[in-house]
Amino acid sequence: MLAAALSAVAQPADVPAPPSVPPEQAQPPEPVVPDIASLDTIVVTGVQPGPGLWRVSRGSHVLWILGTLSPLPRDMTWLADDVDRTIAGSQVALSSPGVDLDADVGFFGKLALLPSLAKIRNNPDGRTLEEILPPELYARWSVLKAKYIGRSGKVEKWRPLFAAGELYREALDKRKLSDSGQIGKVVSKSIKRHGIARIDSHVKVKIQEPRAAIKAFKAEELDDVECLRQVLDRLEADLGTMAARANAWAVGDIETLRAMPQDTPVRTCFDAVAQTRFARDRGIDDLPARVEAAWLDAAEQALRDHETSFGTLSIGDVLKPDGLLAKLAARGYEVEAP
Repeated sequence: MLAAALSAVAQPADVPAPPSVPPEQAQPPEPVVPDIASLDTIVVTGVQPGPGLWRVSRGSHVLWILGTLSPLPRDMTWLADDVDRTIAGSQVALSSPGVDLDADVGFFGKLALLPSLAKIRNNPDGRTLEEILPPELYARWSVLKAKYIGRSGKVEKWRPLFAAGELYREALDKRKLSDSGQIGKVVSKSIKRHGIARIDSHVKVKIQEPRAAIKAFKAEELDDVECLRQVLDRLEADLGTMAARANAWAVGDIETLRAMPQDTPVRTCFDAVAQTRFARDRGIDDLPARVEAAWLDAAEQALRDHETSFGTLSIGDVLKPDGLLAKLAARGYEVEAP
């Protein structure tokens, strides 16, 4: 739970080398997709192709990128044949940007920390959300809480950061959307099945003296009201858009994805933690920049050392003008959309 509060990014990946497949042979065929216009915001189900792959290259060396999205339709089965073939023809797989957090204790030490972790969500001094939030914001929270969470009183004692996360998860579930990283799980299984080596781009963070860290975090005043506000904004105005975005990913409609906003409340919610003394004292206040730099370095290593590589990025990092693919393009790599 402490890790969840500190980490705003992560995902899997894994790549001895099977016979090298020339880049032109690794090009996955274009999937045939249905017309998304008929889907509206009814969440798709069944077998869906997902989007094609982005091609990043310099000379004959190619890095194939799958743009991932969350949330996605809960009852969708992803037809990953093209991605599976591309992974099979790669020498390495590059992990998506992320953070690996670890506490400096053994297994039983972690068990002993669980009671403290359970209380880390609570507001200092036993205050409730009604006492912390501005009246208009609490009124909005109450409406959405009744709609998606129900009458549970425990969440009223939680910090806005954690209350926002609980509300978001429950709202997605009721719209038959899932934030469980199902695409990453399929990709990881494919990488393991084909015996592909991994390039790990994750930033490693070890929390020293975890008991003291938990105590410090529990006492910290978080500026996380804006985090909750942005989650409420998104749920009030954007749930239909999230469903349409999920549909667009499922059927591989890149143009619809490109036309939709890519911003999420994640950065604001992470900043609520990153801007505290707790984060500064432990050197985790600049994690987003470190995560980005680590992934770009790993991507350049893969492109330099291997003919064919595979990786995953969030669809925002693929499509945004200041996303990671745009930054690779700015470093002189050729980037081609599906």
